[in-house]
Amino acid sequence: MKAFYKLLVAALIVGTTNNFVWFALTFWIYLGTKSVVSTGMVAGIYLIATALSGMWFGSLVDHKKKKYVMLGSSAVTLTFFIVGFLVYHLNSPSAFTSVTSPALWLFVIPLMLAVVAGNIFNIAVPTLVAHLVPKDQHDKANGMFGTVTGIAFAITSVASGTTLAFGGMFLVLIVAIILTVFALIYLAFLSLPEKKVIHRGEAQGQKNLPAGRQVDIMGTIKVIRAIPGLFALIFYATFNNFLGGVFMALMDAYGLSLVSVQIWGFMFGILSMGFIIGGLIIAKKGLGKNPLKTLLRVNIVTWTVCIFFTIQPSIILLFIGMAFWMTLYPFVEASEQTVIQKVVPPERLGRVFGFSQSIEQAAAPFTAFLIGPIAQFIFIPFMTTGKGVERIGGWFGTGTGRGIALVFIIAGIIGLIVTLLTMRSKSYKLLTAQYKE
Repeated sequence: MKAFYKLLVAALIVGTTNNFVWFALTFWIYLGTKSVVSTGMVAGIYLIATALSGMWFGSLVDHKKKKYVMLGSSAVTLTFFIVGFLVYHLNSPSAFTSVTSPALWLFVIPLMLAVVAGNIFNIAVPTLVAHLVPKDQHDKANGMFGTVTGIAFAITSVASGTTLAFGGMFLVLIVAIILTVFALIYLAFLSLPEKKVIHRGEAQGQKNLPAGRQVDIMGTIKVIRAIPGLFALIFYATFNNFLGGVFMALMDAYGLSLVSVQIWGFMFGILSMGFIIGGLIIAKKGLGKNPLKTLLRVNIVTWTVCIFFTIQPSIILLFIGMAFWMTLYPFVEASEQTVIQKVVPPERLGRVFGFSQSIEQAAAPFTAFLIGPIAQFIFIPFMTTGKGVERIGGWFGTGTGRGIALVFIIAGIIGLIVTLLTMRSKSYKLLTAQYKE
């Protein structure tokens, strides 16, 4: 457990750095371009890269020493941060004010790839839980990882807005580069007593498998199919992410329509305590005898909240709704991780986590890319100059923010219906039985 605690410190450094850049970049782009299309595009690029890299990251985690994989990840992140810094330094500020500007995307893409490279920690840490933590403590260890995620979120949500307001992206990138160098040094001296895992290919004398064979998508699919209900769990999480892309693409634009960037960032810092509280509750109490039931019950609450937290243009109502969502989110992540850690063979954990990350994240880019233009050209006009103003504007409100709010409400209704249907499905019953066995 001591090694696991030290690993959490490394995850905290990397998570803090990546979230710091992500928040600052999203704020900076929206404030510079004044377009939700730009934030949707950024979210889409990030999620597509995450989806495409997940299975490869999973194979690296399974076939290499986890420490070396994480070191390599941080080295790649540092390289892309430096590239982004050079692009920013060599262009004038006016080059980044249009969605169609090549300089803007030459700056955005390296930073997104830097953050994506850090996502390998989201596969390596849950995989190492199975190696470093006793089985009966897996759910609590996943809760600790959720707490670390919350702390990183809390630190960076405040720091990103404040740093951006007073030092711009120049200072943001300098801080990111320094933190990444520190992460590399910390990881270099971190000792992880990883257990040797004999893979099937190695057992047959095929120690040096080609890279393509190491990814082994078909073998991973066979493992998942052999576990009743596991595919259904992954597809349910995929559908949740499909709807989650709506919030990822539009939430910052909605929040910044109500308050300044400094207040929005500070508010996220307070709200991030929900991540920490949720993770600490799991670390202390666990997830109960049936993590699947916990997952679905939590989603019923979160989707219900999503229906009502933008029903009026109130920052207080938004704050309350997001507090519920952030406190409950660690339960969703920890529940899925705990189920996979228990029902999947240890030698396949990295690849299954990578596969699930790729599949689940593949849905959100589609939504993020699609929802920005839909909100910009359909829902926002509907609530500013369209029929929505006359039909519901009297009680719902009018303007750009109300168009975005209407998208959130529709997504919440769909999510609630699907969750209720999932609780009655055969796949849910089969996977619950498999987990108990």
